Amino acid sequence: MLVKIYGQNPSERELKRVVEALERDGIVIYPTDSVYAFGCSLRSAKAVERLRRLRGRSDAPLTVVFDDIAGVAEYCRVDNAAFRILKRNLPGPFTFILPASSRIPDKALERRRTIGIRIPSHPVARAVVEALGCPMVTASVKDDDEVVEYTTDPELIEERYGRDVALVIDGGMGDNVPTTVVDLTGEEPEILREGRGELQ
Repeated sequence: MLVKIYGQNPSERELKRVVEALERDGIVIYPTDSVYAFGCSLRSAKAVERLRRLRGRSDAPLTVVFDDIAGVAEYCRVDNAAFRILKRNLPGPFTFILPASSRIPDKALERRRTIGIRIPSHPVARAVVEALGCPMVTASVKDDDEVVEYTTDPELIEERYGRDVALVIDGGMGDNVPTTVVDLTGEEPEILREGRGELQ
């Protein structure tokens, strides 16, 4: 099912429909400031497990999406240096790797001690997380590590994945350039993948 949500003044009714799907252990596909992404509630171990199966890689690291930096500090260990980097670059097309706190469920970590975090600049992504009242576990919509053309068009995404997810949010045409991934767990920030974001 395709649900249209506009970035300016997102419909509360449609957001409620998305939240209800997420609270029933559903997976949704939603727009970000880079590629479209799968998302499920961090509170739903069942949905996180299904998301891993859907991606076909049970051990692949997942990312958690927040609506603000205060949320990140609740679920990750953020020192002053990391906080300044997050403040300068978020919201934006970045995935930052941080040490996870005990609030991140084991299902999302899969024996890791770190987690990728995102605060997209796309207003629909942040509105969904805010309405849900907890972070979303997320993974990019892509095939075999390649972002393919259909992944920018919500109607084509719905054709491809409509049977596998509760709904697809149409937030307009997406991008096919992934996020810049930055590891903040060492002495210095380390760029693991160059993407849309330029680190400030």
